[in-house]
Amino acid sequence: MALLLPTNRLVANAPIVRPRLVVPRPAQRLVVRAQAAKPSQSRGVSPNATAAAAEAATAPVTTNGNGLPVKAAASAKVQEILAKVSRRDPEQREFLQAVEEVLMCLEPVLAKKPEYASVIERMCEPERLIVFRVPWIDDAGHVQINRGFRVQFNSAIGPFKGGLRFHPSVNVSIIKFLGFEQCFKNALTTLPMGGGKGGSDFDPDGKSDNEVMRFCQSFMLELARHIGPQTDVPAGDIGVGAREIGYLYGMYKRVQNEFTGTLTGKAIEWGGSNIRPEATGYGAVYFGLEILKEQNDTIKGKRCMVSGSGNVAQYAAKKLIELGAVVLTMSDSTGYVYEPNGFTEAQIDQIMEIKNKTRTTLAAYKSETGRYVAGERCWNAPCNADIALPCATQNEVEYEDAVKLVSKGVKLVLEGANMPTTNDGINFLHSKGCVLAPAKACNAGGVAVSGLEMAQNATMTTWSSEDVDERLKSIMVDIHAAASAAAKEYGVPLQAGANIAGFEKIARAMIAQGCV
Repeated sequence: MALLLPTNRLVANAPIVRPRLVVPRPAQRLVVRAQAAKPSQSRGVSPNATAAAAEAATAPVTTNGNGLPVKAAASAKVQEILAKVSRRDPEQREFLQAVEEVLMCLEPVLAKKPEYASVIERMCEPERLIVFRVPWIDDAGHVQINRGFRVQFNSAIGPFKGGLRFHPSVNVSIIKFLGFEQCFKNALTTLPMGGGKGGSDFDPDGKSDNEVMRFCQSFMLELARHIGPQTDVPAGDIGVGAREIGYLYGMYKRVQNEFTGTLTGKAIEWGGSNIRPEATGYGAVYFGLEILKEQNDTIKGKRCMVSGSGNVAQYAAKKLIELGAVVLTMSDSTGYVYEPNGFTEAQIDQIMEIKNKTRTTLAAYKSETGRYVAGERCWNAPCNADIALPCATQNEVEYEDAVKLVSKGVKLVLEGANMPTTNDGINFLHSKGCVLAPAKACNAGGVAVSGLEMAQNATMTTWSSEDVDERLKSIMVDIHAAASAAAKEYGVPLQAGANIAGFEKIARAMIAQGCV
């Protein structure tokens, strides 16, 4: 039986971890006016990289009481909401980080449109949080137990929509942060989708196909009662690819006795959409093209550092190479691969073989020109770069990593993963003149094509790859336009503009629908 937990309760036996980003007292928030750094002209490995990193790290940046860089003073109302959310869920570090990042961006909105203050606190509380037990039998015949989650965060503009993540790190905080972010991301797509997220602390790595199938079937036996094409439409995420979606949808169809578009990311033969696997990576690159276009620049010849080696990173790298960019790095949890002359398409295909079929680590990568470095993030690679694409997981660009990126000449960060940059990392990048394309906008291509898959399912049609790709490009152009317009209206960076554009759409809907 599912356990519907009020979100102001602590999860049983969960350790209490004080969030890194606590709300400071009013006097601790200071205003910083940062000067943009001049663009780097270097294209090779800089002999002064160490000196540049040291200069970037020691440059004066105004900080709050926690020693973190800040960009604006927090209003009393924002501080009040942050303090209330923090007191309610003090152990949910990732969720509190996501809330702070958004609310700090909403300062100018509240100053201009104070009527929105009434909905902010409601936005920080999910409509429903479902936690349930998932029993399954391994190949040795032993019963295993995992915990399943689904957070249905906000349905003001449409049915809940968001992926399922299977990874040992999954807990209430992770699921809530992802669901919270998903609300704004979905609002930006221009499609009628609310925000949700789900998953389990189950780890598919090292499991047989039969074990993964038995787990997915048990997981769906409970989840099926909470989802539906007009209620909640899950998709894939980390640890949930084509194999897992197939097993999940097979059990959903059997339990509900219906063939509907309740899950997206399905195979094309049974209700899926063309270019769905490519969509998040492609979309991130398309969003970057719009930023460069505003700067009267192009992607051709740009040196790019890509983190991750999963679905998003793979297709972002493929699209970058297709457009003439140079992809220098890819990574996984064990280390990174560095190709000083850039990856070829054949080398990206080798990584896809390693990750999608062999299902092993990048240590298996073979190349006469590149090398694998164990135990380090790819931001340590000995190179200069123009663009960074964090496409792995949350908080993979911490303050120290942001310093390294600036020292390498990076002027544009395209967030392919969900919340990959910490709040202090964001503030440092802004203080040095870096343009940060936030995940809510930059990686919305995946959920956008999921929305297109829902539309195809509803009309029992399948669109061509070219048609879907054109629609994806159009959506990413519209997302950039909305984020850029909000940024200009309120005089804030693009990252804040994306938060504001998504927030205002949801806020208008919530106000119109009353106190619900």
